[in-house]
Parts: sequence; structure tokens; C-alpha cells
Amino acid sequence: MNYIIHKADSRGTADHGWLSTFHTFSFADYYDPDRVHFGALRVLNDDIIAGGTGFGHHPHNNMEIVTIILEGEVKHTDSMGHEQVLREHEVQTMSAGTGIIHSEMNNLPDKPAKLLQIWVLPEKKNTSPRYSQKSFDPLKSKNRWQLLAGPAPVNEELEIRQRAWFQITELDKNHQINYEMHDVGNGVYFFNISGKISLAGDLILENRDGAGVTETEKLNLEALENSKLLAIEIPMF
Repeated sequence: MNYIIHKADSRGTADHGWLSTFHTFSFADYYDPDRVHFGALRVLNDDIIAGGTGFGHHPHNNMEIVTIILEGEVKHTDSMGHEQVLREHEVQTMSAGTGIIHSEMNNLPDKPAKLLQIWVLPEKKNTSPRYSQKSFDPLKSKNRWQLLAGPAPVNEELEIRQRAWFQITELDKNHQINYEMHDVGNGVYFFNISGKISLAGDLILENRDGAGVTETEKLNLEALENSKLLAIEIPMF
């Protein structure tokens, strides 16, 4: 097993007044040649948007974008005609494909919106743009993996156009859980949303730490505190 670790305080950061953001990988004015991507995982931004503000209309293309709402509400509008509000426990997937224009605004005037915005390189370029969102019951992630998005949905998960899987779990202190790879040769990036996690017995992830793990088919995780953990399994091309 090989791994890289990204401590929370090593991330790129920017404070624009209306937006406080932390970049696990190189983004905007933050550039680190050793942290451009982890396989097909290109962006993992930890954003706090002030009340009544947000990202105005802007374009994307040839990227799979996954947004996970941690707190508050975000209003999404796009060039495909969607106008929807995302709330806590909701996930949005967007295939930008040949091109899309969208906006993301805090839907509440006096409360911050907290979210993770994640970009994944697509399996194929120049596909037709697509948008979807779904609410996930947090009880279904209690001490087990809950699948949020994957390449060929068979249950409740959303679809993304890449051989990638997004899973989340909320672990009680001292609870152990295994992670098993879907595809041989994939890597998995763990982002610890809260709490304290031990990976494979020798790697500790604290609040907002991340770790990319490769060359393994299965590994054990233990919650040293009540914890909430996101796993992104990704091709390593």
C-alpha cells in the first residue's frame, strides 16, 4: 500500500469576503506542482459561501462535477434550464461535457452555505451536458458505506461519466469498517469531513485531512472519534 497525506493546514486557501475556500489541489491562484491531481481527481474545494452571495454565471466543459452540501442551501441555475435548490444531505452531479453555464448562490440571506465541490476528469470528452441531484438519508451511512455516485447506478446513487465511486460514512467512535476497491488498479482518496480516523492502523486523518491510497485492494479504517468520512475511488491514469 502506498499513500500520500494532505493535512488540512497545508491546503491552499483564499478569503474573498463572500467566499472562504480551501483547495486540496491546485486551483485558481493556488498552485503546487506536487498537488495538481490524484489520478482523475482534479479538484476538491472546501467552500463556505456567505449569506446572499455566491458564484455568478460561469462556464465549464469536459469535467464531471460533484457537489456535496454540508450545511445551508445553494440555488443552482444553468443553461439547460434547471433552477433548483440543494440542501444539507443533498448531492449534485453535473457532466459539463461540450459546455454548460451555471451559477451557485447561497439561497439564505443570513446563514453561510458549506459545501464540497469536486471535479473529476471524464472518461470521454465532449459528451452532452447533464444535471441531476438527490437527497440521501444520513441514517443509511451510519457505520456503513453509503454510495452517492458511481459510473452505472443500480440502486439510489447518482451517475457520473467516469469509473469512479463516491461513498460516505458516519462512524461511531471505535467502530471499524473496511474499504474494498471496485476496480483493480484504482486509487481511493479519503477526505475526513469531521472527527479522527485511523487508516490501516498507521495513518491518522484528523478534521479536514485528506489521504490518497494506491496499490491496495482492501484496507481497514477505525474511528478514533465520532467521524464523517468521504471516499472517492478513482482511476489513476
